[in-house]
Amino acid sequence: MADSSKPAEDRRRHLERLRALGVHPYPARYLATHTVSRAVEGYRELGADALEDKRVEVAVAGRIVALRRHGKAGFADLSDGRERLQIYVKKDVAGERGFEIFSNCDLGDFAGARGPLFRTRAGELTVRVEELTFLSKALRPLPEKWHGLADVELRYRRRYLDLIANPEVRKIFETRTRLVTAMRGFLDAKGFLEVETPVLQPLYGGALATPFKTHHHALDMPLYLRIADELYLKRLVVGGMEKVYEICTDFRNEGISNVHNPEFTMVETYEAYASFEEVMLLTEEMLAHCVERATGSLDVEFREKRISLARPWKRMRYDEALCEHIKGFSPGDLENEERLRAVAAEHQVNLATAETPWDIVSELFEHLVEPGLVQPTFVTHLPRALSPLAKAEEENSPWAGRFELFAGGIELANGYSEQNDPDEQRARFEEIQAANPECKVDEDYLLALSHGMPPTGGLGVGIDRLTMLATGAPNIREVILFPLLRPQEKP
Repeated sequence: MADSSKPAEDRRRHLERLRALGVHPYPARYLATHTVSRAVEGYRELGADALEDKRVEVAVAGRIVALRRHGKAGFADLSDGRERLQIYVKKDVAGERGFEIFSNCDLGDFAGARGPLFRTRAGELTVRVEELTFLSKALRPLPEKWHGLADVELRYRRRYLDLIANPEVRKIFETRTRLVTAMRGFLDAKGFLEVETPVLQPLYGGALATPFKTHHHALDMPLYLRIADELYLKRLVVGGMEKVYEICTDFRNEGISNVHNPEFTMVETYEAYASFEEVMLLTEEMLAHCVERATGSLDVEFREKRISLARPWKRMRYDEALCEHIKGFSPGDLENEERLRAVAAEHQVNLATAETPWDIVSELFEHLVEPGLVQPTFVTHLPRALSPLAKAEEENSPWAGRFELFAGGIELANGYSEQNDPDEQRARFEEIQAANPECKVDEDYLLALSHGMPPTGGLGVGIDRLTMLATGAPNIREVILFPLLRPQEKP
């Protein structure tokens, strides 16, 4: 959309002046000798005399984020998003053409500067520009004030401006990348093999969630965006890949909240001959390692609370957690639907979607227990009725060999002793289908299980939520570069 404002007209006029000078305002390349960050970090400690003696010459490029013109000379700051470096453009050094280029620069433009480094009287590291190269004209101005709740949705829609205006936002995503890199290195060192499984699936499974549905025209068949990778990864365990993992994007056609986005990133791991107890040890070691590598510390600030990831982490059973965090709750209440509903009413817990007593228990746990799990806590032995892909703790037990990890009041990870009895798994699939006919029994997965799967421990970790914890971000949209938003009527 064209911008007809006065600032935009000025920028267009500067663009035409550059063209009249024979300057290509959008060249294809610039051969820099240093990034801005490398120049600043490499020569930060050198004083004025040392720079003069060495005659350190650099060619740097970046976005112009400050401009100060003074007659036949001027200063500008170039930024690479991490550091800023001042440049000094003087007419009798940069030449008539170079200074004319400088005169037609605007904030937000990109430029390259070649020349020796020196220190100004104020001591600031600066490039004395002998050659100025114009690299790109910004036809719209940069935002003056961008951060804050008033602009929060606009920040998400125009993340490119958010990254320019708010250095702390860039740090969040750099931390996220370091987390994922550390996770890959950790799992690779443990002997896990990274694999890829289908995003488009003829049947969805691996979690109780609503999928996004599409259609493949050439094959004339419905397909679903995956809600989890689990069933494909466990097929690989059947095939003899004893340790596998995938860092994957999953999709669930459900609500949006400060911890839920329809498109999100997870790591899933599966290890033959392990139970959920070994998976807990792996999770504890891996997440502590990743956060320390990404942030330099095992202590994080999240939602105004200090959280320590130093091991070992607390462990408690699901029923114990309910009794500890809900005043007056007792183990006998788990089998008393009337009592469960009374507790929900007392604490104003919405039960609109709860169809069974265990559904009520799940709602009570989510609303009354989870917020109090601030320090890292493994909640173990979850209800079997809520864990259709996990093995029972023991035969005929109502509890599953499963854990969920919480920190900062949010769920970070989920681990199972995976169900490997094909008959039992079929029965659980059929129970799900009876409750929701849209969920189909995955016959191919059951066929795979019938060929034999060893005892297996599985893990899923939410990368987005882990990044929230590590960076102190209060909302999941702060850690997703391009979160899903309603379309705007006008761009």
